[in-house]
Amino acid sequence: MVAISIIILIVCGLLALVVLAQNPKGGGLAAGFTGAQQIGGVQRTSDFLEKGTWTLAGALMVLCLVSTALQGTATSAMDDLDSPILEQAPAEDLPPAPEEEGQ
Repeated sequence: MVAISIIILIVCGLLALVVLAQNPKGGGLAAGFTGAQQIGGVQRTSDFLEKGTWTLAGALMVLCLVSTALQGTATSAMDDLDSPILEQAPAEDLPPAPEEEGQ
């Protein structure tokens, strides 16, 4: 369970870096490679960042679902919070209410 949480944190960090590398107007990291058209080019860099974003987002979703499924099976044996209260503590004997003196 801890391993999946660590992997989720790593994927979140990578996803944040990939999203921050992109420019909302289409430039971003690809704008720095305008002279390198012969090796990959600008279009390939933006395609790579977009595919990386979708891949990391999908991986994050799958990891969260797996984590939830594993957490559900681990806590189903100790389901104390969701089970009804079977035994209640006996009510304390309260002293009788004082009667009104006007009668």
